[in-house]
Amino acid sequence: MFYREAGDFNTSYPEDSQTFPIKFDRWRYYAVLFVAIFVIPFLINDYWVNSIFLPFLIYSIAAIGLNILVGYCGQVSLGTGGFMAVGAYACYKLMTSFPDLSMVVHVLLAGGITAGVGVLFGLPSLRIKGFYLAVATLAAQFFLVWLFNRVPWFYNYSASGQISAPERTFLGVNITGSNTDAWATYLFCLFFVILSAYIARNLTRGSVGRKWMAIRDMDIAAEIIGVNPLRAKLTAFAVSSFFVGISGALFFSVYLGAVEVGEAFGITKSFLVLFMIIIGGLGSIFGSFAGAAFLVLLPVALKIIGVDWLGWPTDIVAHLQLVVVGALIIIFLIAEPHGLAQLWRVAKEKLRLWPFPH
Repeated sequence: MFYREAGDFNTSYPEDSQTFPIKFDRWRYYAVLFVAIFVIPFLINDYWVNSIFLPFLIYSIAAIGLNILVGYCGQVSLGTGGFMAVGAYACYKLMTSFPDLSMVVHVLLAGGITAGVGVLFGLPSLRIKGFYLAVATLAAQFFLVWLFNRVPWFYNYSASGQISAPERTFLGVNITGSNTDAWATYLFCLFFVILSAYIARNLTRGSVGRKWMAIRDMDIAAEIIGVNPLRAKLTAFAVSSFFVGISGALFFSVYLGAVEVGEAFGITKSFLVLFMIIIGGLGSIFGSFAGAAFLVLLPVALKIIGVDWLGWPTDIVAHLQLVVVGALIIIFLIAEPHGLAQLWRVAKEKLRLWPFPH
């Protein structure tokens, strides 16, 4: 009744191998896109955009990137904040050096530069893995933050050490700067989210994604059957860093407008994105969105319930957030390692069989 594919036939291999082979899933996907593009921009205001929608969209791109590296390729990384900083500073240098280029080009080029840096720091993955690779990427995190703090060229010799996004337009509408519209910044970030999800979904379902998953499951066996570990791991680092760089560029230019690298892209940012994919589900594009939505909405929900309704002090609510996130990570790692994405898959299976028992 609620979720059926009875009478939904596929008559060719391309139809059977499409992203959403069940018609109900396709129409649900189109409905979500329609609401996101044509309904939400007319209903939101500055508070909703800055508190919920922009953080959700930008963190979703970062979570997709990290999920490709950790969830699909099995390469543990704790340097997400540093790679987001690379995207942010690359976007800043491009915006100030080439003011006539489109903002879309700036963001994409920032992602490309971050992909190159990601490949460079991904080279140790050819020799080390697991905990040692996590330590190597953690070292990359601290090195990149130190680099952007200590080399004045990156922040154009500013006395404060901050970088501020100059005012830029896209299709005649302000995207960065102080005079932006909520709907414009939302749609601009939504464009990159749709593009990133489309690319990531097709890559993970193709031959490249199968090579990543072969390396993740058993790299020695993957090499025996013909998978090149050098190419597979470095392409995972490149694609992951590309998406993370895009999220860093948007986080700086569209969302915050001005950042200081230690505060905006510290180690806390790396752990935040890692927690998103753990709670949302490793090896799942939908899990990246679910984890980002959960960790973006959790502080807002706790603030409304704790501060506005119950009158608790703000610092108590902030500490409660850390406790809740830590407890959820433990629960998910023990009870459901595949996160919210697996719970969603189980719910769909139960709806397919309802009202009959499983």
